[in-house]
Amino acid sequence: MITEWKEFLENAGAEFSDGGVAHYGNPPRELSVAITGNVFADLSHYGLISVHGDDAETFLQGQLTNDIRKVDEQHSQFSGLCNAKGRLLATFRVFRRGDSYYLCLPHQMVEEVIAQLRKYVLRSAVTLEEASDTFVHLGVSGEVAEEDLAAVTNGIPQNLHEVVQDEDQLIVRVPGIHPSHELFTTLEKAPELWNALNVRCAPIGEEAWRLLDIQAGIPVILPETREAFVPQMVNLQLIDGVSFQKGCYTGQEIVARMQYLGKLKRRMYRCHVDAEQHPQPGEEIYSRDVPEQSVGKLVSAAAHPDGGYALLAVLQISSAEGDEELRLGSAEGPVIELQHLPYPFPTE
Repeated sequence: MITEWKEFLENAGAEFSDGGVAHYGNPPRELSVAITGNVFADLSHYGLISVHGDDAETFLQGQLTNDIRKVDEQHSQFSGLCNAKGRLLATFRVFRRGDSYYLCLPHQMVEEVIAQLRKYVLRSAVTLEEASDTFVHLGVSGEVAEEDLAAVTNGIPQNLHEVVQDEDQLIVRVPGIHPSHELFTTLEKAPELWNALNVRCAPIGEEAWRLLDIQAGIPVILPETREAFVPQMVNLQLIDGVSFQKGCYTGQEIVARMQYLGKLKRRMYRCHVDAEQHPQPGEEIYSRDVPEQSVGKLVSAAAHPDGGYALLAVLQISSAEGDEELRLGSAEGPVIELQHLPYPFPTE
């Protein structure tokens, strides 16, 4: 995190944990207002990778699940990086500014993804660099928050994944249960934006922002879930994160075979659990019907203002859509309740 920006956040009441903003003094209220109100957040728990050079587009086209040719200064996209077996190493948003592409992903994944991509650079004219301190990264959610953001910028994108940018900032429309945007701005501009939003909107920490991502059904791959899922298992194809027309990329054969020849046996669901401890990514899920064998794996979790935890979990379809009682951690663990995602599953 940029030192001067961290000092600004500290003066605004931020409490830090693991390099990001945990909360602003009242975590339960932040969770509640995130669901029902208008909020904004520092997103320094996400990092950036810059990719530039004469061969940057061709290089990324051969590595990512989505069609990088559709990314320009007005359009971003959600995408993934797979290993040769089609298993996801990371998920991220891709946007372009000037001559560089930027991959936005959890901070703890940045070094690992750079190292993975560098294996394939060979003689390509491509430079990969960590760029996390290039911008101050903010998130905004809510209709009033959107109005306030529009009032202090040169316009905001109206359609999902669209981008509006000028010399000071870049704004992306992102999925959310309320109108949602992410901003990448300069250190000089960030305090002005923060103070403008802080009049009618509430600042929230990392956990509350994660809750919004879970409500929106957006998967985030972390070290604990690296190589655990093919893209379709986390619904990447349902949120425009996979192109099946773009041609070859690492792992493409497996992903395409699953789409056209295979039968998907697992997919991601939104769930709720009343547990004593905060659930963790990668935690196994069991069925009382088959207690000795895992039927799923946790993708992400966040505390819910009504109690318990909101989850995204990859589950066996037969278990999730049958009458099986699903439990977290073991067949005797807390009961998992399935909830609706904001997007439909395809009819089969």
